[in-house]
Amino acid sequence: MDMLRDWRVHFLCLAIVLVSELIGKLHYGFIVLLPMLYAMLFGGIISWPSFKILSEKNMKAATGVMSAALMLLVVKLGLDIGPKLGILKGASLALIMQEIGHFLGTILLGLPIAVALGMGREAVGATYSVAREPNIAIIDDKYGLDSPEGRGVMATYIMGTLFGAITVGFLASIVAYFNIFHPYSLAMGAGVGSGSMMAAAVGSIVAIYPEEATNIQAYAGAANLMSSVLGIYVYMFFSLPFAAKMYVVFSKMMGKKVEPETVLVEKA
Repeated sequence: MDMLRDWRVHFLCLAIVLVSELIGKLHYGFIVLLPMLYAMLFGGIISWPSFKILSEKNMKAATGVMSAALMLLVVKLGLDIGPKLGILKGASLALIMQEIGHFLGTILLGLPIAVALGMGREAVGATYSVAREPNIAIIDDKYGLDSPEGRGVMATYIMGTLFGAITVGFLASIVAYFNIFHPYSLAMGAGVGSGSMMAAAVGSIVAIYPEEATNIQAYAGAANLMSSVLGIYVYMFFSLPFAAKMYVVFSKMMGKKVEPETVLVEKA
């Protein structure tokens, strides 16, 4: 409970949120800059050790506060699921099957690369998902954000926030330009569970297929809903355990030292 009494952390968080919301959403072509991005940049600046604005004690308190905030986020996601069960029931098989691509891409492609680059258990948190807010909550609940897995998921989350929309928007424009896939397939691929990334990708696709704008937005929205609602269960009960086991397999194959799985003492 001491972490909740760190008023410096609360005051700075409030100030960052207010400034970020005042700046608001900015559009630059297909690139959409959200207040979350500014908040992360401001947070990185004030936590820079050289500035001595926050102490290590303050940062540890902030980690605890974030864990509490993530609990509220997961409750909100759970409350959002009920009213949308009808939409999910009527979703086509293609929308459901796209969740397979999310964990196959991150785990079977990303995990071995991470292990080869020398990452330890951080590779599990970094590659078991697309590392958005619900995925952070899952890692926090199982391992804690101070764990290697916690550092891994936070690193991917930060990179996704800073560069995700730009990368996805640019990639979507290239693939759409060469007309390799149907625009509806591209729209479904845009729904990765991130609002900013989806908006950037949809903007690029619509620019090339303006006559299909309404349908593209509808398919992307449905796919994003599936990723947000169904995805959290896929990540929790399949992707994370699978990534943890594959980390051991890839580490042994590459002759790397296998780090033991994190034991969450704080929440035991």
